[in-house]
Amino acid sequence: GAKPYVEPYTLTDENGEVRISGIYTYGETVHMFVERKNYTGTFLPGYKDWVSDYNPIETGLLYIDHCVGNVGWNRMDETVRWYEEVMGFVNILSFDDKQINTEYSALMSKVMSNGNGFSKFPINEPAEGKKKSQIEEYLEYYEGEGVQHIAVATKDILSTVTSLKARGVEFLSAPPEAYYNMMPSRVGEIDEEIELLKELGILVDCDEEGYLLQIFTKPIEDRPTLFFEIIQRKGAQSFGAGNFKALFESLEREQELRGNL
Repeated sequence: GAKPYVEPYTLTDENGEVRISGIYTYGETVHMFVERKNYTGTFLPGYKDWVSDYNPIETGLLYIDHCVGNVGWNRMDETVRWYEEVMGFVNILSFDDKQINTEYSALMSKVMSNGNGFSKFPINEPAEGKKKSQIEEYLEYYEGEGVQHIAVATKDILSTVTSLKARGVEFLSAPPEAYYNMMPSRVGEIDEEIELLKELGILVDCDEEGYLLQIFTKPIEDRPTLFFEIIQRKGAQSFGAGNFKALFESLEREQELRGNL
């Protein structure tokens, strides 16, 4: 069963009531549950609408698409069972160390999702390699299991990334030019200009339902732990192995620059 983080409690104000509770998952990570069916306010009881002269231009970020967690050695199966038995999720996709690897390191990953696919939690575990993988580096610097990255959706990734870069957001280095040269044969026809994607460092992958575009920030703190992903789905609902491998290689290049490979 689940280990409670906080027992169910109720918040109320003039707009109604909200029920909240939470449970621990891997490491010290917590899933919070919020029931707001009897609430008509903007956010939660006690919060007021903010009126200010500060009106920043929006960047097009919409909602969280998925959250990826890193777990320790031999913890994948236990974590997957937890999501199945406690959350009622199913494993919709798996990658092994033969698919996601470089010359020096590798990982395994399984994507857990609820019935309608709205909530998705990929789980990564390190795999044997010649050197320390970026999953091991994360576990060392985070001092345990936790969320590796949070993916935020947009409807126009070109505009969003351009805007974020102008505000100082740093992204991982782009993959080699060969990645973009092979893109037409690998993903087929897309709406975006490949040269512009290459200039911004945006990745593209596809499945039988369409394609997706994504890019990853550098770690947001001084430790190589949490980072963000910007993702635009154009039909594709999956996680392409091609981009997964490209991300792993890009993270490894950054890891080497830090002297931690």
